[in-house]
Amino acid sequence: MARLVMKFGGTSVADIDRIRNVARHVKREVDAGHEVAVVVSAMAGTTNRLVEWCREASTLHDTREYDAVVASGEQVTAGLLAIALEGIGVNARSWQGWQIPILTSNVHGSARILDIDGAELVKRFKERKEVAVIAGFQGLHKDTGRITTLGRGGSDTSAVAIAAAIRADRCDIYTDVDGVYTTDPRVVPRAQRLDKIAYEEMLELASLGAKVMQVRSVELGMVHNVRIFVRSSFDRPEDIDPHKNPPGTLICEEDEIVEQQTVTGIAFSRDEAQISIRQVQDKPGVAAAIFGPLADANINVDMIVQNVSADGKTTDLTFTVPAADYQRSLDTIAKAKGAIGYARLDGATDVAKISVIGIGMRSHAGVAAQAFSALAERSINIRAITTSEIKFSLLIDAAFTELAVRTLHSLYGLDKTPP
Repeated sequence: MARLVMKFGGTSVADIDRIRNVARHVKREVDAGHEVAVVVSAMAGTTNRLVEWCREASTLHDTREYDAVVASGEQVTAGLLAIALEGIGVNARSWQGWQIPILTSNVHGSARILDIDGAELVKRFKERKEVAVIAGFQGLHKDTGRITTLGRGGSDTSAVAIAAAIRADRCDIYTDVDGVYTTDPRVVPRAQRLDKIAYEEMLELASLGAKVMQVRSVELGMVHNVRIFVRSSFDRPEDIDPHKNPPGTLICEEDEIVEQQTVTGIAFSRDEAQISIRQVQDKPGVAAAIFGPLADANINVDMIVQNVSADGKTTDLTFTVPAADYQRSLDTIAKAKGAIGYARLDGATDVAKISVIGIGMRSHAGVAAQAFSALAERSINIRAITTSEIKFSLLIDAAFTELAVRTLHSLYGLDKTPP
């Protein structure tokens, strides 16, 4: 017998038929003797509709009331799933974030979980054999007592946090894909599903473009050592043996992975923009004059490359920002021109970031050099490079994104089916 958290996203609970399908997944685990908590998202499209209603009501709305509105989507799903479970003979009760309670910070719209008391849930597992159906994405501010929401993808975060609070053996994330792949299968049809991936690698993949897991949920899993299993909700519940591992990917500690590849996956993002500041005076304080205003404007800067001129007096400085912040970044730098002192400001949005990730890189030299050679053979120019212990990222022209991903995927042997 194990204690499980099962999380189902919006597409998995999109209508009543799919909610009934989820109920059968839950019943399978209950019948196997497991203690189960279920975390659900709003039905597909519901949150977008609620957000739009808030905007229609008033462009400048109170974020506290915004949270009260958008948190209602998960409440509906939790109630419907509890009803469906009761209908097939499973003892269940729905819970809202404030009832547990899931205590959070006061940043409405993107609150952080501070504490969860899982004692009552565990008590009901033991005394009533009761399944807890919990509304994801929402919590309660610890001082004001108002409903808060955790930001987009917050149900993943709720699920992992609850798993930590009740000391679950595993947190199963049911989604519309059957695991984490070496890259996007739509770009590389021969991409392979990973049986296991380390927290650090998944964190890099999630932050660098992979959409399977939300970054904060992986961080929580790593901090609290919650084993996370990504699997498909569209497998027939009746075809799955609850005593065996179905197809999926386990996100776990590095020690659990026996056969570790040098490179685990390739991530890419087309939502990048490049900004170059030409002929900046090469003197102390210039970097602060550039990046200070960007930080104040909450603009996240990623890759930074600096080239010092031959005379050592001026420098060109290039960096990337999210494409959505491109124009705002240009405007911010232009306003600070007096403090920075530059000759010209250039920019481009036709760029993409390709990232190669793998904890095996710690003990293997020359991994990045192989990529540079392979891309050069394909006449793909590299605009910028950043590295860390377990990944490196390359900025290239967006037109070459798919060619670059396929090239690197083959280069590191990720096309091959594992033995």
